[in-house]
Order: sequence, then structure tokens, then C-alpha cells
Amino acid sequence: MMWLYDSVHGKFNDAVKAENGKLVIKGKTITIVQERDPTNINWGDVGAEYAMESTGVFTTMEKAGAHLKDGAKTVIISTPSADASMFVMAPLAKVIHDNFGIMEGLMTTIYAITATQKTVDGPSGKLWHDGHGAPQNIIPASTGVAKAVGKVLPELNGKLTGMAFHVPTANMSIMDLTCHLEKADKYDDTKKVVKQASEGPLKGILGYTEDQVVSCDFNSDPPLFHL
Repeated sequence: MMWLYDSVHGKFNDAVKAENGKLVIKGKTITIVQERDPTNINWGDVGAEYAMESTGVFTTMEKAGAHLKDGAKTVIISTPSADASMFVMAPLAKVIHDNFGIMEGLMTTIYAITATQKTVDGPSGKLWHDGHGAPQNIIPASTGVAKAVGKVLPELNGKLTGMAFHVPTANMSIMDLTCHLEKADKYDDTKKVVKQASEGPLKGILGYTEDQVVSCDFNSDPPLFHL
């Protein structure tokens, strides 16, 4: 049912059913197994060459390598990340840096409500303000985006800092990057290089629009982020 109906993205407009212990989506049969030990999953029996490790438990090459013992030829590790916004900020920072040179910058991230926040006030095991109800408050949050961007773009390591907040919306985030640049540019120059990137090397990752939109206009939108 969770595949068919989503509170944010709405109803999945195609056939979904469970049949003979398997999940059938759009006519494609998907084998389902429930195993805590990856070595008990017979990937070879279902013809799987790639195993996507997304449990957040087997995050090292040694642990995730257990999938290779039963037929999988390649394991892709994908784990929940506290720095997920890095995947949004890094492409934009690269475009700006490659064209104008970033000397220093401040990132501000506005996040939607997450599953770990509280619906009403209650005790928090970490920071006091994390115990406040998410639907009623704008709540400061820690962020490792600046450091994460420095890891994937070493030329920007130590040049960026950031802050973040959670706001009472169901989906989407907004990121603001304010930079001190090496080369002077105008607003139209920035828009031009970002638009070019969205139509070229970053097509499908970076979107560009000048429409007067709001956050929910981007629900289920294919690009990773829009400018």
C-alpha cells in the first residue's frame, strides 16, 4: 500500500500487486526476501549481477562484500547521509567556482520536516530544541554540507561554511549560496552559466527555471535540484 499511495507524491498510476510471495510492479516481477545475513540471499538464483546495499548496516567493503558470496558480481553501497544536501550544493558550487572562482562562501539550507522530528513537543536525547514539535516551529539544525562539499571538491575545502533550519513543509528543501568571488560577475552572468550547465553536462541533475514557482511545484520533478 505504501508503494501505491504516498502522502506527498500521491497515487502511483500503474499496477502494483503481491503475487506468490513476489511484488509485481507494472508487470515486472520482483523477488522479495527477508534476511538479516546477506550471505543467505541467493542472488545467483534470481540472476542478479548487481546488489544495492541500502540498509545502512553493511557500509564497509568487507561487510557489503558478503553479497558477493552468493552470486552478485558487484555491490553498490548507498547509505543514509547526514550530508545528503551535498549532492545538491556540490554541482552548483562547481559551476560557480569553475566560472568565477569561489574565495569563500556561506550556505544556508532550509529543510522540510523529516521522519526523526517530533509531531508535538517532547524530550530530545540530543539538543533541547530538537524536542519541539516540527509542525509548529522553525528549528535550527546542524549541517555538514560545507565539509562534505570540500571532500568532493578539494579546491573548495575550508572555503565554505553553513547553517540549516527545518520548517513545517512536507517536502522539498531550499539552499542559498552566498559567495565572495575571484572574478566580478553580474546576476545575468551567473544565470547564464548555470542555465548552460543545466542544458549540458548537468542535464537531468540541475534544473533551471525563471518561473514564479514555490516548493511544492517541484514535487516528483526529475532533476535533482532547480535554480
